[in-house]
Amino acid sequence: MNDSARTRRPVVETVTGADLTIGTHLITSRFAYTHHGLYAGAGKIVHYAGLSRSLRRGPVQEVSLTAFAHGHPVWIRQSPVARFAGMEAIRRAYSRLGEDRYRLMSNNCEHFCTWCLYCESRSDRIDVLMLCITNRLAAVVRIARQLAVTSRAICP
Repeated sequence: MNDSARTRRPVVETVTGADLTIGTHLITSRFAYTHHGLYAGAGKIVHYAGLSRSLRRGPVQEVSLTAFAHGHPVWIRQSPVARFAGMEAIRRAYSRLGEDRYRLMSNNCEHFCTWCLYCESRSDRIDVLMLCITNRLAAVVRIARQLAVTSRAICP
């Protein structure tokens, strides 16, 4: 799923007044992160509760749009190249209802939504975080190597 339209597309439209369709990928803000879910129809959202409400992880569940938003604005994330759309994406979401294997770095709410839509469990935010960590570690290794070479030159 290296499609630049999917990985770089902006969250473009607030839900207020929007005409939601089944399978729409929704995002809402939380403190220091965003929370993801799929619109299932009739004002319901299927999401990986994870850490969205407390420090205790929660399962994949169906909640109201109001409960999902938890007082925050909700946006639509466009999914123009989704492998599964509409009812098929929601069938995939419901197939995991009750699952309680949330992991922040490898099985979070964004991983869940991308799996439902693209059949690929991934999180753009985690990918960016891991790239930053990898780049920082590579810089530390380069500096350590330069220091080792410099110290050998000074103290043979």
